[in-house]
Amino acid sequence: MPETLNVELREEFGKGAARRIRAEHKVPAVLYGHGQEPIHLILPGHETALAARNPNALLELSLPGDESKLALIKDIQRHPLKRTLSHLDLIVVRRGEKVEVDIPVIITGEVTAPAVAFVEAQTLTLSVDALKVPEQVEIDVEGQEEGYQLFAGDVTLPEGAELVTDAELLVVSVSVPKVEEEPTDEDGEDVEAAEGEAAEGEESSEEE
Repeated sequence: MPETLNVELREEFGKGAARRIRAEHKVPAVLYGHGQEPIHLILPGHETALAARNPNALLELSLPGDESKLALIKDIQRHPLKRTLSHLDLIVVRRGEKVEVDIPVIITGEVTAPAVAFVEAQTLTLSVDALKVPEQVEIDVEGQEEGYQLFAGDVTLPEGAELVTDAELLVVSVSVPKVEEEPTDEDGEDVEAAEGEAAEGEESSEEE
């Protein structure tokens, strides 16, 4: 179900106006898509922050004049330090249409020790129903051993989703992390012996 947000039309622009909007705990945004002119909006801060925890959240925007539009979050800008929402790009969607979205890849389960599972592709691009965008793609690695590889074309996708990403893309691999070995005592002794021999050679040369 879409998250419903009561939004305002933005009439003032510029950095100063944007700062005033954020000071009121609201978020500036722009809505575009389907060939329409961009609509500049002001979103409620708290509700928007909750919805934006899902980067592909479906929103129902309730505009002034009893007009409403369905939209997906296309891009999120955050404050570099506070990580609060600074600006949102939203794209208009219609019921029944397909959209392309980047869905996060999440692994579940435990591989066979000492191997470790690595997510090689953080997201997969899928074509999905605009009203049924999955939050994530889960890949179960339970019991997998070193050498296991899973490519995009072999991933089990959510119902109704179609893969847009290259099917040959490596998504998950399982391997044993390499640990750099410290020099052994034996290696150390060899180095010391070589240094000693070199020093003796230099002394002999000086005596001659």
